[in-house]
Amino acid sequence: MPRLSVNLNKVALIRNSRGANYPDLIRVAMDCEAFGAEGITIHPRPDQRHARYDDVAALKEVVTTELNIEGYPSEEFLSVVLAARPDQVTLVPDEPGQLTSDHGWDTIKKAEELKRIISRLQERGIRTSIFIDPDRALLDGAQSVGTDRVEFYTGPYAKGYDEDREAAVAPFAEASRFAAELGLGINAGHDLNLHNLSFFARNLPDLEEVSIGHALITDALYHGLSNTIQLYLQRLK
Repeated sequence: MPRLSVNLNKVALIRNSRGANYPDLIRVAMDCEAFGAEGITIHPRPDQRHARYDDVAALKEVVTTELNIEGYPSEEFLSVVLAARPDQVTLVPDEPGQLTSDHGWDTIKKAEELKRIISRLQERGIRTSIFIDPDRALLDGAQSVGTDRVEFYTGPYAKGYDEDREAAVAPFAEASRFAAELGLGINAGHDLNLHNLSFFARNLPDLEEVSIGHALITDALYHGLSNTIQLYLQRLK
């Protein structure tokens, strides 16, 4: 059964909108774990419009499951995660100011850069994952740069799910099988929700972790955070 890592960026966005510490991101992270979440994720961006760099060390102090920090590997980002040593760092090829993540790494063109970054993280005992599209050549590249895991960008799956879910999941299922053959761990995230998560997980038996934020926090407005986490966990069984 894949682990559920709750992305708290939207909680941080609400906090920042009032310039105070309410809601308290650290308290929410602890509550998510108490309610059954098996990991906590944040993605601090350079403009720190939601999760901030100082949240990383604060979360490291309290998270008892797994702490996953996503982000573009700028020197500032790397200095923060190398100091905090979270359980996992997920490298995302976002441009500065990008609204949200919408594509994976070109592991062929960016091979040397990724090798250097991944090596630095692994030397500190940090598991590495890289955001990637479901493409065999890019997965070959991911293995070559030495990453421990890949995280499939699942936006296209979510977009195509209602039209033809079999066609939407097929490239991810195939890519997952190939990644497993290469010895890569498999994570997934972006636009997964209560509507489409169960079908995705059933078709990727090697899936180890999903990171879900926007949909889960939105659902919590209606169902409450504890109930919502249980609903997502049920979809992963």
